[in-house]
Amino acid sequence: MNVVKHIVVHGRVQGVGYRYSLMAAASRANVTGWVRNRRGGTVEAMLAGPADKVSKIIAWAGRGPPGSQVTGVKVQDAEGTFHSFETRATE
Repeated sequence: MNVVKHIVVHGRVQGVGYRYSLMAAASRANVTGWVRNRRGGTVEAMLAGPADKVSKIIAWAGRGPPGSQVTGVKVQDAEGTFHSFETRATE
């Protein structure tokens, strides 16, 4: 079953390669969507794909790449259709 989740990641997640690492992890898992930095210092992403693969990426988001310090991940159900995984401009 496919799901779409919107996540906001809090902590030290900017300036440490978080977005590109998340994009690489999602692409490897065949999860589609997007990721971007937010002006407030968080990282926001939309993740779409099979529930087990999206859950795997959400778990990864809670750890992040080396150098990051994730303090929390807010997850909400969402809607959308994506054909690839991309990085978007900061909002």
